Amino acid sequence: MCYGYGPSRRSLLAAGLGLGAAAFAAASPAAAASSSHHQGRDRVPPGQISIQLWTVRGDLAKNYDTTLAYLAEIGYPKVELALGYFGRTAQQLRTFLDGLGIRATSSHDGISADDAGLETKISNALTLGQSFMVVPYLNSDSEDQWKAWAERMNVEAAAARKAGLRYGYHNHAHEFTIDLGGGKTPWDVLTSELDPRLVHLEIDIYWAVTGGVGRGVADPVGFALDVIREAPQRVLQFHVKDRHLDGDMADLGTGTIDFRRIFDKHRVLEYIVENDTPDVTPRQTAEVGYRYLRKLRY
Repeated sequence: MCYGYGPSRRSLLAAGLGLGAAAFAAASPAAAASSSHHQGRDRVPPGQISIQLWTVRGDLAKNYDTTLAYLAEIGYPKVELALGYFGRTAQQLRTFLDGLGIRATSSHDGISADDAGLETKISNALTLGQSFMVVPYLNSDSEDQWKAWAERMNVEAAAARKAGLRYGYHNHAHEFTIDLGGGKTPWDVLTSELDPRLVHLEIDIYWAVTGGVGRGVADPVGFALDVIREAPQRVLQFHVKDRHLDGDMADLGTGTIDFRRIFDKHRVLEYIVENDTPDVTPRQTAEVGYRYLRKLRY
């Protein structure tokens, strides 16, 4: 789900989003100079940079081994798994990744159908050496359904915690924009029902900003920061995904989101590059994202 902008709102929304370096320079040299002056000494620790494999799913389908090899060549020390193991067992995939020098520290996995499925999911995560398991997507117009999902996630999170794993939830925009009645949103339900002692949040910055746009707020990045700050659950992972003015996803640093502002206010354990629709090729998106996070100062 993407929300676009009308031309008449361009200036206001650009200010609210905080233009990325390239777009900002084109829009206003003086503002670009001010943004450059704002750069601090802090940076994303290289060992905390990852990439969500959904970004390179097309390349994975063509040649999984080559795709992981070029991610290692770019410099990624870790990946977040998606789409399964491509014909390997968890142990075989662990051996392959070890040979490349890459760790699979996180994965996107749906809520398990039963306890046996949960046991398998946890066992595979432990075999792979993961620290995190994350539910990637849920969607419903029913408050009762969101409550039921939260109840099940608390059960799964308790089992994951006993195994030494962290269990999280990854947002999209609709959690902030669906009205379940009386102005209550799925995000309201989740953050009130998920046990903050057991469940953390993997905030997708693009989708949180897009949620703010969908709600018509004047400062969508400020909205995303409020989401992070106000949630009872800890935010331990970011999906770092940029946004063009028209609402489309962008390679990091080529869009409008002011990541410096966000990173300065909140530090996480993993900064995960993602772009569902790479601007040119998946490899270029991966390269641009890694370089952006390595060079960013805030």
